Amino acid sequence: MTSLADLGWLADWPAPAHVRTLMTDRRGGVSAPPWDSMNLGDHVGDALAHVQSNRALLQSAVGAPLIFLKQVHGQTVAHLDAHSRSGTEADACIATGPQAACTIMVADCLPVLMCDTQGQWVAAAHAGWRGLAGQAGEGVLESLRSTSPVEQTRSEDILVWLGPCIGPQAFEVGDEVRAAFCQHNAAPQALFKPLSPGKWLADLAGLARWRLRQLGIDKIYGNDGHPDWCTVSNSVRFFSHRRDSPTLGQSGRMAACIWLSS
Repeated sequence: MTSLADLGWLADWPAPAHVRTLMTDRRGGVSAPPWDSMNLGDHVGDALAHVQSNRALLQSAVGAPLIFLKQVHGQTVAHLDAHSRSGTEADACIATGPQAACTIMVADCLPVLMCDTQGQWVAAAHAGWRGLAGQAGEGVLESLRSTSPVEQTRSEDILVWLGPCIGPQAFEVGDEVRAAFCQHNAAPQALFKPLSPGKWLADLAGLARWRLRQLGIDKIYGNDGHPDWCTVSNSVRFFSHRRDSPTLGQSGRMAACIWLSS
């Protein structure tokens, strides 16, 4: 059986012992360049047999059935159980038992893992800027917070881990992205640094932290914006769509998983 340590690392946060996590990186798989080697995306041009082998390795390490969502940079939340199947169109998911592992694929977007202090539920979200910003200040994190059983959980009893994503030194965006976050509240302006006329460097993980704190959630761990967390800057460890696609044509995908052990 493949071990968790062979495929990535565990979240460093004070979650209950039966809440398990894994964030994969490029190591441990069978894919050839430019998807080398642990590519989990079946829509990026990699050989399907390689993707299936990599997913089987991840499944062996996790144990609980992996549920891969069809992520569309939206705000829909899926409830997972023993009957769930991969391919559901959603950008966040929740599980209340060990029958399914919440699984988010990323290659620059921010993976968000969440649980309660008692380990009664686990959840995960795919937070690119579109899903994070949402509409009128309501994005994927707000949708997750307003969905049962997260909705019934006190804010002080919610734990969050942020995984690697494109860092604030690499995430160049236009005025429209800044406006999506700042038009309803001026506070996030501090998370956009001017680069050139109409261009900004955005702190994606910082924006997620700000949104979570607006929801009363302040037990937030993981990505603090340090370059070590940047998918673009760390080509040996991380896949990056923004870094790799212009020169290689494609990029692999990593996965953040959270599940309840039986």
